[in-house]
Amino acid sequence: MEHIIKTIGNEINEVLQKVDPGETEVLANEIQHANRIFIAGTGRSGLIGKVFAMRLMHSAYPVYVVGETITPSIESGDLLVIISGSGSTGSLKQYATKAKEIDARVALITTNKDSVIGGLSDCSVRIPAATKKRLESEPDTIQPLGSQFDQSAHLLLDAIVVYLLQQHPGGQENALNKKHANLE
Repeated sequence: MEHIIKTIGNEINEVLQKVDPGETEVLANEIQHANRIFIAGTGRSGLIGKVFAMRLMHSAYPVYVVGETITPSIESGDLLVIISGSGSTGSLKQYATKAKEIDARVALITTNKDSVIGGLSDCSVRIPAATKKRLESEPDTIQPLGSQFDQSAHLLLDAIVVYLLQQHPGGQENALNKKHANLE
């Protein structure tokens, strides 16, 4: 078990070291300037999106998860953040297309910036991780399906939240705690 844990940790570390920090700063800038942020993903990537949305909410950003019953309509000036390893998930492509029709901004977290959704996006962050497709260009992994991508996306998006919080220092922990759930 110890070997498996170390191997997974090393895999994620190697992937994150290859992410372009400039791309993550562009995404952080998009988040800072958006009227509202909408997060979309399917499967495990969708769950990672919900984790990211929660942290943005704790950080006082107006954020919604696509598909939830309380999510309003996206509008011009809003940002749709899509998490998709392949960048070609059908429903997510439809969301990106609709967002562009409304003049909202689109950001993509993916392994494939040249994907269909990548072509619709205003910015994208490439995470060079293995997906369930196991393409020749992807790194090796001992993990099943797209776990390496999802775990890397989770840590990278948490790093973006830390970056955003550092842009507005002072009272961070107190503000985060005020937004943390108290009906537990």
